[in-house]
Amino acid sequence: MYKFGIIGYPLGHSMSAVIQKAAFDGMKVQASYEVLETPPENLIDRIKFLKRNDFNGFNVTIPLKVPVSLFVNEIDDDANIAGCVNTVKITENKEFYGYNTDIYGFMSAIPKDANLKDKSAAILGTGGASRAAAVGLIRKGIKNIDLYTRNIINSQNAINYLRAQFPQIKFEACQIQGIRDISKYAIVVNATPIGMRGFAMDESPLDLSVMKTAEADTIIYDIVYNPIDTLFLQYADKCGLRKIEGLDMLIYQAEKAINIWTGLTPDINLMKIAALKVL
Repeated sequence: MYKFGIIGYPLGHSMSAVIQKAAFDGMKVQASYEVLETPPENLIDRIKFLKRNDFNGFNVTIPLKVPVSLFVNEIDDDANIAGCVNTVKITENKEFYGYNTDIYGFMSAIPKDANLKDKSAAILGTGGASRAAAVGLIRKGIKNIDLYTRNIINSQNAINYLRAQFPQIKFEACQIQGIRDISKYAIVVNATPIGMRGFAMDESPLDLSVMKTAEADTIIYDIVYNPIDTLFLQYADKCGLRKIEGLDMLIYQAEKAINIWTGLTPDINLMKIAALKVL
């Protein structure tokens, strides 16, 4: 019997337990998956709890994706390049191996026919999710990334990290309050929690007037998955723009995490159906 969980704070919006159960049931694998709310100040105690109670692995969400990397013995290339961990595998001798499956999830949700080569992108937010989005976009061929934030000074570390990792890519730090025109972007990604259930659900990081400036082939990508149809995506619909829902990214990254933990590949359709039933 496998024992898994998710840590982060808050977790009232989390769909991970639902999609993980569907995955394990579909594979006929016996596994439990616990939702473990963990404020940052309780992270050390939670790590001890996971070791003491024989967990086989766990997922990590905001705001712990960066600090949890301090507690792992080793990280994979994606976690190293993104600078954050969202999946941990615990070995029999209680060693922690950190992975980043957000990059895989983010990229897998982008349609195969989307042409982003040598184009520009906007990422709203500069947290752990934005790093994964930046890496994914670069691997898809994006050459210029504008990172929009409320506080440029506080975001300099994240932006400088990306610049050091990808010197061939042009990064610009921009005030999100000043965004008026998105016509130069092939894709705009919301990597903030704005629009999430329980956190400014009735808000969008961009006004409708700004969304209207997008070119007809611009892709609007929201990593928020609960609710599935955020105000940000509703604005995209009103403007006739192509959109990508955060639920797809969530399911693809969960698929990868399960494969890391068990060596098995779950049915993503079963996972999505289970999520849609409760959203």
